[in-house]
Amino acid sequence: MSTDSEAGKNPSADADIADAWAAALEEQQETPADAGVGNAATGGRAQAQPMHPEDFSSQESPIVADVNLDMVLDVPVTIAMEIGRTRISIRNLLQLNQGSVVELDRLAGEPLDVLVNGTLIAHGEVVVVNEKFGIRLTDVISPSERVRKLR
Repeated sequence: MSTDSEAGKNPSADADIADAWAAALEEQQETPADAGVGNAATGGRAQAQPMHPEDFSSQESPIVADVNLDMVLDVPVTIAMEIGRTRISIRNLLQLNQGSVVELDRLAGEPLDVLVNGTLIAHGEVVVVNEKFGIRLTDVISPSERVRKLR
């Protein structure tokens, strides 16, 4: 960057800059008035060009039956059984200790929700199998309904 004291010390550089500006101005004047953005004919605004979007209505959607599910059959998912929920304040949460009872929003004997990656897929009831808890599915949501919920 030059200062006032440096101005005029290199007359050939000043001439080169002046020539560059002159060439740029000539080039701008040679450009047709309707080309480019922001010309004087449009008041500094670009003219809108009509667009013709493609019509996709005649194209067929892919058939779900053609999807090869073999690729996803070995993908691990998280399955969870939910016996109920409740909302409590942080104050009450911090007061919980051994022996505390938390009341849930479900009645005793109501079926549990079976969730896969957070999506409800079935309802069931608790059973004991070889001294371990299990769940017997009583109502399974249809595969088409599960796919519809994923979308």
